[in-house]
Amino acid sequence: MGGDIGPDVTVPAALDVIRRTKDVELVLVGREEDVTERLGDDAPRDRVQVENATEVVGMDESAAQALRSKKDSSMRVAINQVKSGRADACVSAGNTGALMATARFVLRTLPGIDRPAIATALPRASGHVYVLDLGANVDVPAEILFQFGIMGATLVRSLTDNDRPTVGLLNVGVEDIKGNDTIRQASELFRASDLNYTGFVEGDDIFNGTVDVIVCDGFSGNVALKTSEGLAQMISKVLREEFNRNLFTKLAGAVSIPVLRSLRRRMDHRRYNGASLVGLKGTVVKSHGGTDIMGFSRAIDVAVAEVRNDVVRQLEQALGPATEPAGT
Repeated sequence: MGGDIGPDVTVPAALDVIRRTKDVELVLVGREEDVTERLGDDAPRDRVQVENATEVVGMDESAAQALRSKKDSSMRVAINQVKSGRADACVSAGNTGALMATARFVLRTLPGIDRPAIATALPRASGHVYVLDLGANVDVPAEILFQFGIMGATLVRSLTDNDRPTVGLLNVGVEDIKGNDTIRQASELFRASDLNYTGFVEGDDIFNGTVDVIVCDGFSGNVALKTSEGLAQMISKVLREEFNRNLFTKLAGAVSIPVLRSLRRRMDHRRYNGASLVGLKGTVVKSHGGTDIMGFSRAIDVAVAEVRNDVVRQLEQALGPATEPAGT
């Protein structure tokens, strides 16, 4: 029921996943009549179930209010499915703050984790980079940044064939003297650990392939994420305007169609929709609230991949010796 559009996006996206992925079953949580109406008569009911929830968390509702007064919201009921073991993962396009607060309250955090983080993959010229935190934690002490690094590296190891991902700490410069006290203290914790830490990175390193994981506080991460999305949309808009400027540019655009399609596909932020709430005792994936059917479908794919690769268990294992710097 969440997101800017709600079941008009989430239900068709769920059916798309069902058609593409043969061994996945989905529980659609929300107002039963709204969900059932959009499923249609030909939906495979043996693989798609509907769980009624009478309440909806508003996109502008405070996390505390949602947690306290919306105990039968689609968000809360969906997370309860994970807690009870009926579902392996929860995917929501709803209110980010409410989702994080509810998931943390219901599922709890893994041992050794003080705060969950929002992590996602962002595209770059070759492959992609994982960035965390993307908005869950604005003020982050050094010890929490170090935990983010452990979680990010474990996420990459779990989902890719990279057994020793490189980790960088986002800063205003790469020199050791740059940044505030918190950043410099975090860097010392990284250097004393067994993580493959390369040092400070800057904003341009997000897209140039310097490291596999970039660690930052939620304020910086969210700004970087929204900036990259806005830049991609601006480039697409400017290209359309320029190619439609006159007859000559229209002809040039027609010739360039294969290249433009490839560029649009590579820069399409919907392909990277689906951010993981890492550090919880369960898999929860946050979809962009304004996404479309393709984007929400991709968010479900992210959840499926994390369940298949048993990310939560691997995080739990990594958080034992890895949470202590080497030699302690």
